Amino acid sequence: MPPPQLMLHPVDVDLTTHVHNALQEFLEQRRAEIDAIDETVAAAMDSLTRFILDGGKRIRPTFAWWGWRAGGGRPESPDAPEVLRAVSSLELIQACALVHDDLMDSSDRRRGQPTLHVRFAMQHHAAGWAGTPDAFGLSAAILLGDLALAWADDLLYDAALDQSALARARPVWRAMRTEVLVGQYLDVLAQARAANEPETAMRINRYKTAAYTVERPLHLGAALAGAQPELIAALRVFGTDLGIGFQLRDDLLGVFGDPKVTGKPAGDDLREGKRTLLVTLGLQRAEERGDRAALTALQEAIGNPALDEAGVDRTRGLLHELGAVDAVEQRITGHTEAALAALATAPVAEELARDKLAELAIEATRRDH
Repeated sequence: MPPPQLMLHPVDVDLTTHVHNALQEFLEQRRAEIDAIDETVAAAMDSLTRFILDGGKRIRPTFAWWGWRAGGGRPESPDAPEVLRAVSSLELIQACALVHDDLMDSSDRRRGQPTLHVRFAMQHHAAGWAGTPDAFGLSAAILLGDLALAWADDLLYDAALDQSALARARPVWRAMRTEVLVGQYLDVLAQARAANEPETAMRINRYKTAAYTVERPLHLGAALAGAQPELIAALRVFGTDLGIGFQLRDDLLGVFGDPKVTGKPAGDDLREGKRTLLVTLGLQRAEERGDRAALTALQEAIGNPALDEAGVDRTRGLLHELGAVDAVEQRITGHTEAALAALATAPVAEELARDKLAELAIEATRRDH
């Protein structure tokens, strides 16, 4: 039997390009509509368009596409281009989430570039407009994030798909939007409360990231394909475990990642006070050991916007010494293995989809620092 990669359809091989093209076409149409209202607003929208088109690995549309393939969707079928357009809408959900997340976290950089609210604050400052640059940047980012969210609905529901397929997708889409916003609120609440419970961190991982990154995209694709309940259930188990593993890897990258790879300053998650599993396990273990020096050092580092590189390095060392890093790695391995076990018995329409999803699982949870 030839290797699975030789059996891939051209759309499968170049999926990210197809998603990019679908987004570009859609955004060009929306820009023309806004330009007819006001040229200055259309120019502002260009910042959002660049943010959407110039970055991202298209993880969510990729999982949705392979959920569709697992459910029996065929890339050579007449509805495949419309499915591509429909799953590309997930990138607009992602854009909304990132723009608002950067704003709530007061992040200065994303993908190696100034964040959207910072860009608009800089524009305000350079122009010498009335009011404060930060307030203008905040307002602009909120509105553009909202615009991306509204347009996500348009891109999904304007796809020329059978109405029964869109009807199957609708409850999945509704659930996903609610889950990501609830998860985001739980994250904000955990930081405000300085929550130290690993269980809280895992609940945030489940709803803020896992649901809309892997589980619901798979569910959405399978629903569009008209997959049977048994397959959808298996894909959701696979997606939940994999999504949690993905976020746990992201948590490690947020502390140990190379800024050239992550596009964000090293240690930003510490400065922002993110109550990740890594951090909560470190605090828990320091307390259990009665190590007051380590506990105090961690408490002083987490949420300290003035934490310098030396402080980040000390905190990294403590997290290693306390065994928190190894514990998170073990969780990643456990969730990845559980995801692959669920996938192994899933009644997929073709083995190629199973092979590709397994490959994506490994790529998602073994990203380099």
